[in-house]
Amino acid sequence: MARKPSGPLRRGWTTGACATAAARAAYAALVTGAFPDPVSITLPKGETPAFPLARESQGEGWAEAGIVKDAGDDPDVTHGALILVRVAPGPAGSGVRFRAGEGVGTVTRPGLPIPPGEPAINPVPRRLMTETIAADSAMLGGPVDVEITVSVPGGAALAQKTWNPRLGILGGLSILGTTGVVVPFSCSAWIHSIHRGVDVARANGFDHVAGCTGSTSEAGVRRLYALPEEAFLDMGDFAGGLLKYLRRHPVPRLTLGGGFGKISKLAAGHLDLHSGRSQVDLDRLAETARSVGAGDALAARIAGANTANEVLGLAAEARLPLAAEIARQARAVAQETVAGQVAVEVLVFDRQGALVARADG
Repeated sequence: MARKPSGPLRRGWTTGACATAAARAAYAALVTGAFPDPVSITLPKGETPAFPLARESQGEGWAEAGIVKDAGDDPDVTHGALILVRVAPGPAGSGVRFRAGEGVGTVTRPGLPIPPGEPAINPVPRRLMTETIAADSAMLGGPVDVEITVSVPGGAALAQKTWNPRLGILGGLSILGTTGVVVPFSCSAWIHSIHRGVDVARANGFDHVAGCTGSTSEAGVRRLYALPEEAFLDMGDFAGGLLKYLRRHPVPRLTLGGGFGKISKLAAGHLDLHSGRSQVDLDRLAETARSVGAGDALAARIAGANTANEVLGLAAEARLPLAAEIARQARAVAQETVAGQVAVEVLVFDRQGALVARADG
């Protein structure tokens, strides 16, 4: 693990944010002949960062812009990588279409948020680029039907340092990001912020707090409960950091929200849910499926699945209460970790944010 820099940690930008900015610059050059430099974009939470261009080129019917990714103080494998985006007009009525250039992977297996055969450009970056092109088309009078090719020179080698090959993403990296912002990875800093969040909740007399693994599960919890902003603790992957602190500094009620994969790790006893430090145990999921009625064939398919999301889909097709059992097991682990000092509820959400299981005792 990289050493944490001294002093405050500097945030960075996701590959998705860099690709969106490069797409905006390339589109402007395609329409006007000039590249905006720096180029600014609006991120999902309203931030408007500006990115300097590292490369500009254009030819007949295309323009290309490149941005060097700055991950801040996060030890990100793509820090310093060139995110290169080419924009060209597409067939009439095609809308915005995406292509994988050099160093960007292609999805080859089910269970990921992008279907097989598609470039590994995740939904939020796709939405950001699509919305940006639509806005700039209206402003500049350019085409609404465009083809966007995203490349990361050297990305195929970088991808070998990630889980992409195991997930069936072949040929390169994924273009990622849900907020556009890279929060520097630091266990101690993150856990410290969790502790301070509990302190604030207790100081305000809250009797119900929530810890979520990500933005999708947090949005799901918000739909269920009208909790104040300060009651949402930035748990992320550090379930243990939250649960152990609550054992010593209890709040009456805790809602834990997460996706099926993360919650299945907690059910297996893992308190650190980061993909680099714990893995989804497919064999365990298969045995758990057997315990709630799965036959040999379904259990074998679960054991051989590509992702936890695929397992969830298989269980749903079979109307098997696997997610409910995983939620129950995860709640038992959490309840044991807080030593009975807190009443824990566990909520499991799918990738679309729908609640698929609940365990509240």
